[in-house]
Amino acid sequence: QVQLVESGGGLAQAGGSLRLSCVASGRTFGRYAMGWFRQAPGKERKFVAAISWGGGITNYGDSVKGRFTISRDNAKNTLYLQMNSLKPEDTAVYRCAARAPSEPIVSLESWEYDYWGQGTQVTVSS
Repeated sequence: QVQLVESGGGLAQAGGSLRLSCVASGRTFGRYAMGWFRQAPGKERKFVAAISWGGGITNYGDSVKGRFTISRDNAKNTLYLQMNSLKPEDTAVYRCAARAPSEPIVSLESWEYDYWGQGTQVTVSS
């Protein structure tokens, strides 16, 4: 069992930056691939970014490529999402998710993740 708690959300202006964190419980964080997803009101959940257990493989949604960076610190049981050049369309609830070891190593599909955090709100004003 893995429990995930996000933080770092808030209000930012367009062009600004925020860094989200996701702290995991337990001593097996380093075994899990991790991902970030977001959901805006009235819209479907969308893939944002994912990272392999060791951090060597990453993948990004097209809308955030070049602006967001996913990273992790396994010693601190923490996943990060650095968000730069924010746009109003980035406004959403952001949730981190953990995926037990399986293939493919990094997944863009929310249904392949086993554990989810409650989410943190990100609001970007124009």
